[in-house]
Amino acid sequence: MIGAEAAGFARFAAAHAGDWDRHGRLPRDVRQALGRTGLLGADIPARYGGLGGDQADLGELCAQIGGACSALRGLVTVQAMVAAALSRWGTDAQRTRWLPGLATGRTIAGFAATEPGAGTDLAAVRTQIREDGDWIHVTGTKRWVTFGRTADVFLVLGASAGGPTTVLVDGRLPGVRREPVEGQLGMRAAEIAHLSFDDVRVPRDNLVAPVGLGLSHVVATALDHGRFTVAWGCVGMAESCLDAAAAHAVRRTQAGIALAEHQLVRAELARAAVESAAARELCARATRLRTQRAPEAVAATIMAKYAAARAAGSVSRAAVRLLGAAGCDPDSAVGRFSRDAQVMEIIEGSAHVAELHIADRLLRRHSFQPGAPARDLAKTAPRPQPRDFEKETAP
Repeated sequence: MIGAEAAGFARFAAAHAGDWDRHGRLPRDVRQALGRTGLLGADIPARYGGLGGDQADLGELCAQIGGACSALRGLVTVQAMVAAALSRWGTDAQRTRWLPGLATGRTIAGFAATEPGAGTDLAAVRTQIREDGDWIHVTGTKRWVTFGRTADVFLVLGASAGGPTTVLVDGRLPGVRREPVEGQLGMRAAEIAHLSFDDVRVPRDNLVAPVGLGLSHVVATALDHGRFTVAWGCVGMAESCLDAAAAHAVRRTQAGIALAEHQLVRAELARAAVESAAARELCARATRLRTQRAPEAVAATIMAKYAAARAAGSVSRAAVRLLGAAGCDPDSAVGRFSRDAQVMEIIEGSAHVAELHIADRLLRRHSFQPGAPARDLAKTAPRPQPRDFEKETAP
């Protein structure tokens, strides 16, 4: 059911995504329509109004929607990030209060973590969260908040006397100000905004998880969920661009010869097909490990997001080249995806940070410790033992 609903909504979105991107907003009635399908609560338990889908359902949903409109997939992502954080670290009362609205789209969420001086290093956030009896006071600024212009509630990361802390802030409260961001490189319909909180007072019950666990637990869960949905969205982008490029190569002729007859064109398509397929397989691997709750699931998700974002960028650029002037047209879907793909390589952990994480895990298998003297490494690293192939092959 989730797959069929996603495919149907993706067809509708593909027909209108260019207009949404050009006008820099996702119409309210579109958000409401997506909410009515239940897809915003694809993996939220049924007892909270969601569809109760699994990781495979969520992944394929994001691939379908991502292959039509990155901004719309961004809405699915941010709802899922906040819902995942609440599902794992929220109280029963918080889940009962917030999850039904997130599942149906009656409540649109925003994830407010990034600051001018704290992007990759979220431990450096300076937004202050001050406890005051039954109340919490929030003061600070946040940047690049997806659907920050229109979100009803924000999951905010800040610093408190007890360490990194997360709190839910109602967007209608006095002291919450929104600065719309327009004309950015990609995700132009995602209604991005910078936020400021001027001594905003919220109930203490809005704290998510104990004070001090905001970054290591709540935000870590949200970002992991976000990377997973972005990865699958990038698979959808790559596959859509590949399909558009192949269709153009068949239809377009030069001097009476189809572009598809040219070996260089076919080679470009082949490379794009391999990149798209490889990204899908890495995402499928991450899905299996997440479903199994395997210890390596987080690392597999990072690898999948890294590969899928690179594939979306590479395949979309190839599609633009193959379409030529049509790919550069303001209404070109592959041109839009090419811009969006550059954003995908930054959000939920940049490509460079992902590379460091992937390499670090690989090197730790060989007892590598950053900064350790080389002589110590030589003592601790496992030494490969020579194999006796004559014995192994003897009858």
